[in-house]
Amino acid sequence: MVSRTPSDTTSRQARIAEMRRAERSRDRRNKAVAITASAAVVTGLVGFGAWVMIDQKDKKDAEAAARKAPVTGEQTWDVKTLGRNHVETPVKYPMNPPVGGDHSPRWMNCNGDVYKNPVPEVNAVHSLEHGAVWVTYNEKAARGDLDKLAGTVAKTPYTLMSPVKEQAGAIVLSAWGKQLTVDKADDPRVAQFFTKYVQGPQTPEPGAACTNGLAEK
Repeated sequence: MVSRTPSDTTSRQARIAEMRRAERSRDRRNKAVAITASAAVVTGLVGFGAWVMIDQKDKKDAEAAARKAPVTGEQTWDVKTLGRNHVETPVKYPMNPPVGGDHSPRWMNCNGDVYKNPVPEVNAVHSLEHGAVWVTYNEKAARGDLDKLAGTVAKTPYTLMSPVKEQAGAIVLSAWGKQLTVDKADDPRVAQFFTKYVQGPQTPEPGAACTNGLAEK
């Protein structure tokens, strides 16, 4: 039987104590790392959330500014003098394309609808009453511009597009009481007109339907 001296016992106790101190130190380091990592994650999430909120606010502010700013070159009519009655008879409009006045009880579908053929004015005017923007064009418009405009209309609710051979300008954008003529689809006023007048403040019946109306045959 091997006997242990007091020095052996003391040495063993010292090693055990050192091991425990090392474990406690390791635990503290692990906790510190975990806390630091958690704090970094939280900070990152808070920072990302703040960035998203700021970005959304900036977009809303930009849209609000665009709605308030006048569109250079647009024409405005006092639609109160044009009438808003539903009629079943033809209507003679003082402008081409029309921007308001008496119209058919049925609206043209305007949920991003791109029509290949001319649409009845009396139905399109009803769409304008619901807050739609109507894009029209004639043979002066370039094919590339028409493709770009068709793509914009197709992804924008409360818009429609159709040819109007007799209009003066190559491309015309119409809303209720508002109209803009441009030569090219990349004219910055096109985007401004959409932002300002798609369901804009000029809309007599905001939120009214742009589906379940008259479609192209």
